[in-house]
Amino acid sequence: MDPVKAQQLAAELEVEMMADMYNRMTNACHRKCVPPHYKEAELTKGESVCLDRCVAKYLDLHERLGRKLTELSVQDEEMMRKAAVGSG
Repeated sequence: MDPVKAQQLAAELEVEMMADMYNRMTNACHRKCVPPHYKEAELTKGESVCLDRCVAKYLDLHERLGRKLTELSVQDEEMMRKAAVGSG
C-alpha cells in the first residue's frame, strides 16, 4: 500500500474511532446523569455537574488508555526488532 493511501486510511480510522468514543461517552453519561423521565426542559444543576464530571472522567480515561496502548505498542515493536536481530 502506498504511503498516501495508508495515511488516508489511518486518518479515516481515527475519525471513526473518535466518533465511536463520542457516542459511547454520550450514551454512558446520559444514562448515568439524566433520569429517563424529564421533569424540566433544561438540565438541572445536578445533572449538569454530573455530566461535566462524567465527560471529564471519560476523556481522562480515554487519554490514559491511549498513552498506555502506545507504550505497549512501542515495547512490542522493540521486542520484535530485537527478536529479528537475534535470529538474523
